[in-house]
Amino acid sequence: FPPSLQVFPSQDPLDRADFNAVEYINTLFPTEQSLANIDEVVNKIRLKIRRLDDNIRTVVRGQTNVGQDGRQALEEAQKAIQQLFGKIKDIKDKAEKSEQMVKEITRDIKQLDHAKRHLTTSITTLNHLHMLAGGVDSLEAMTRRRQYGEVANLLQGVVNVLEHFNKYMGIPQIRQLSERVKAAQNELGQQILADFEEAFPSQGTKRPGGPSNVLRDACLVANVLDPRIKQEIIKKFIKQHLSEYLVLFQENQDVAWLDKIDRRYAWIKRQLVDYEEKYGRMFPQEWCMTERIAVEFCHVTRTELAKIMRTRAKEIEVKLLLFAIQRTTNFEGLLAKRFSGCTLADGTVKKPEVPPPSTNPFLEDETGTESDEIVIEKSDTDKPKKPKVPDNPFHGIVSKCFEPHLYVYIESQDKNLGELIDRFVADFKAQGPPKPNVDEGGAVLPSCADLFVYYKKCMVQCSQLSTGEPMIALTTIFQKYLREYAWKILSGNLPKTTSSSGGLTITSLLKEKEGSEVAKFTLEELCLICSILSTAEYCLATTQQLEEKLKEKVDASLMERINLTGEMDTFSIVISNSIQLLVQDLDAACDPALTAMSKMQWQNVEHVGDQSPYVTSVILHIKQNVPIIRDNLASTRKYFTQFCIKFANSFIPKFINHLFKCKPISMVGAEQLLLDTHSLKMVLLDLPSIGSQVVRKAPASYTKIVVKGMTRAEMILKVVMAPHEPQVVFVDNYIKLLADCSTDTFQKILDMKGLKRSEQSSMLDLFRQRLPAPPSGVENAGSLSLNAPTPEQESSRIRKLEKLIKKRL
Repeated sequence: FPPSLQVFPSQDPLDRADFNAVEYINTLFPTEQSLANIDEVVNKIRLKIRRLDDNIRTVVRGQTNVGQDGRQALEEAQKAIQQLFGKIKDIKDKAEKSEQMVKEITRDIKQLDHAKRHLTTSITTLNHLHMLAGGVDSLEAMTRRRQYGEVANLLQGVVNVLEHFNKYMGIPQIRQLSERVKAAQNELGQQILADFEEAFPSQGTKRPGGPSNVLRDACLVANVLDPRIKQEIIKKFIKQHLSEYLVLFQENQDVAWLDKIDRRYAWIKRQLVDYEEKYGRMFPQEWCMTERIAVEFCHVTRTELAKIMRTRAKEIEVKLLLFAIQRTTNFEGLLAKRFSGCTLADGTVKKPEVPPPSTNPFLEDETGTESDEIVIEKSDTDKPKKPKVPDNPFHGIVSKCFEPHLYVYIESQDKNLGELIDRFVADFKAQGPPKPNVDEGGAVLPSCADLFVYYKKCMVQCSQLSTGEPMIALTTIFQKYLREYAWKILSGNLPKTTSSSGGLTITSLLKEKEGSEVAKFTLEELCLICSILSTAEYCLATTQQLEEKLKEKVDASLMERINLTGEMDTFSIVISNSIQLLVQDLDAACDPALTAMSKMQWQNVEHVGDQSPYVTSVILHIKQNVPIIRDNLASTRKYFTQFCIKFANSFIPKFINHLFKCKPISMVGAEQLLLDTHSLKMVLLDLPSIGSQVVRKAPASYTKIVVKGMTRAEMILKVVMAPHEPQVVFVDNYIKLLADCSTDTFQKILDMKGLKRSEQSSMLDLFRQRLPAPPSGVENAGSLSLNAPTPEQESSRIRKLEKLIKKRL
């Protein structure tokens, strides 16, 4: 069948897609005898054909009637739609008629409803108009008689009623009443101001007896009038109330200077008490007149103090400045306890959120504050982000004027810190280095704790004085003396080495004669180095905490300018130098032994014995120094690990270099060196816990360095032990064991074996030929390292040597 022709599922073989007529006939007549029934089979097929024709005919006829039935159904649907449309139109007509009928029925009722609403509005408006007209007349009469008590209530009612007539201002009579109300308000305002001016004249300081009820009622009227009237009354009263203060504390008066600043605050306290007694009931409570007087006094005082300090700036001393600031902040704290701060510019007092407790370790450096010092606010220690924002809304309202003169305080702290550093230097020279105490480990110099306690005191004090530029200036002073402490106290007291150039060169530390002693650090000097290292670590950690606290204290806009990274780097340099000194000392102590090793006649060694004397000497120096260093660095374990790693990185390459100097070497000499190398390897692996009762596993990073370095030394000796004939086997063995493509190293190996120059030349040529190709060098090295069998000629000798080493150990 073609692909476009789909056949329904059927079991009839005639319907199969792969129908084959020949196969089908063969299934009908499988044998010759079955041909006898051919007539019967033909009849069956003819019958089947007739049935199929009938079925096809029936289906074709049925399809011819489908179109006619569809057109008939469509016509019936159209007729039904027309009938439905007609019924809907009838319903719509009936609804319109019903609506018209309802409108005619309710027309009269609607007119009555509108009339009722208009009548009610008219009556209400007439009542308001009557009230307004009567109220305006009464208001004018009471104003003339100064009946402010009645005016206060009446005026508010008149103003409220007048609001109902805003839409009727086009009517002349209404507009006239509105103008009369405004005129009455203006007249009241001027009259009340005149009454206050008469009661509290601006000229002179004499005041009449007590407040009158007229003025008290006038204040109630002022609440209803334009707010400018109220502000004018408050301004004039406060100005008149403080006029005596401006006269008493003029700039040319002796009492005006900072040393008598207490008298200013004592005067305002008396005035506030006097006000409460005489005028407390005259002004409404919501005017907060007592607080307004205090706030205005603060503004005036700040201006006057700023003016006089600019004039007499040279007379300001740090003690006088701190005294004035102390008394001023105490006064500001008193204001915060007495008043809410609602009259300040922001008008609102935000309560700071209570943050979680601070875990800043720098807080532990503070030993406490004396009673006469500026006490740190609780919020200063609790708030991690902005601790300097105080609960006191009056903070800085007067004390802000001292900020331009805080350079006096900063200069004083600079001088005090300079003297403190000099005292630390003198004390160190007088008392000497700290006594070694193995039980407690390396002691931190007490001077660093004193320095940071003083820093803490300065920071807390300055944060109370200002959180702006003075804090940045103080930070600069802190940075200066952190560096001075690092160089004068720490680096300046590190023991000096015997190197003339100050470097860490080995030759400068060695004696020329074999067996001579190298100048070593004494026990006290080793303890001093460890103490300075511990102190530098303490300073490093505390400086980081100091930076965090300074950023918390200072204004947010200045946080980026606080950066103590340079000072932390300085302490890191001190730590690094201290570790390097310890490494250099032990390294130099081991140097004569390595020199002795390189000068031994290794070609004359006849038998393998115990470890050589130079190994015993190295181990002795290690056992002398390392336990002392470990015990003194018990509190700074990570730096002891750094010391071990740096010593391994310094000693092992030096040992291999001296190993190359041992030439020529016999087979037995190489075996002895291999034994010595293994002994040193085991000692170095045990270096972190050597001489300790508590055996602690060495750090993996250290172990890796020792194993890698000392294994290379062992491989060098194994190559030296291998026979050089045949040359190809020797070269391949070298490449497999050392994987070192350097001809210099190979030349050194040949020198150690004592080969002649002619043999070395041919060996070097062969070595260059046998080197793996650069592109596949990494892969070859990997495969060589995996498949590096010991040559047969040296395997037995090395196995014997390993047994000997185990036996000796």
